[in-house]
Amino acid sequence: LEVLKGKSKTLRILEAPPRDAAKLSWRQVGGGFLAQSADDVTGDTASFEKAAEATATDEQMTDLRLAWTIVKHVKSNAIAVAKDGRLLGMGSGQPNRVNSVRIALEKAGDEAKGSSLASDAFFPFSWNDSVEKACQAGVSVIAHPGGSMRDSDAVECCDKYGVALFTTGVRHFKH
Repeated sequence: LEVLKGKSKTLRILEAPPRDAAKLSWRQVGGGFLAQSADDVTGDTASFEKAAEATATDEQMTDLRLAWTIVKHVKSNAIAVAKDGRLLGMGSGQPNRVNSVRIALEKAGDEAKGSSLASDAFFPFSWNDSVEKACQAGVSVIAHPGGSMRDSDAVECCDKYGVALFTTGVRHFKH
């Protein structure tokens, strides 16, 4: 908060109470509204279930929680890459997840080595796709909701590269 206050003399910071977890989220759709459970899961409240053999360090888990919190607020095929308490790269709004991964890793550059990556939805493909591209770039930890028919491919790919993989059971996917 102090860092933000120092950025601009005209910056206004508003404080709002947390949203009640029991509330619904409303979206306007053609001819009506869609009501769905509010997405109130953050990196601090998510349950990260280990899915692959490799383990993550405490620092990597802290970065994974940060990436998971950020990816929640990014739209459509969102990917967030974090390391050392910073967002290194983000990809979103692409027609497929692999392009979002590519963009996020390009932004992260060489700092992607040892980073943590979070995806707002499951990986439909792993080999020569999103998961393998992240592994080849040096990402150390990956989190996604899980639930794909090909989740076992993501596990096998991460095991091959020695990357820790976690599932959360929560899909953040927004449009």
